[in-house]
Amino acid sequence: MKIRKDDTVIVLCGKDKGKKGKVVKILTKGVLPRAIVEGVNVYKKNLRPNQKMPQGGIIDKELPLFISKLMIVCPTCSQPARLGKKRMADGKLVRTCKKCGELIDKN
Repeated sequence: MKIRKDDTVIVLCGKDKGKKGKVVKILTKGVLPRAIVEGVNVYKKNLRPNQKMPQGGIIDKELPLFISKLMIVCPTCSQPARLGKKRMADGKLVRTCKKCGELIDKN
């Protein structure tokens, strides 16, 4: 997967086009992988009163987006960029920004 949890991404198309957010969760079950992004693709859900919420009410909930609609934002150059892979001296594969060439994985 090119996009991982805690990455900053930008939405490429849809009603939230151009919004940036942090990836909260990656969902891989099903045909296409999806991601839940903080503050993007939000809808309002009406809850009836229950034991957890005795007063009920309206809550905001984030729905998943397809990974193909997202592009990672490079932490160094702060622009949306494609990812490349590079093998380090110790044999680890790390993600790199194609625009500036810097490492995205600092670990």
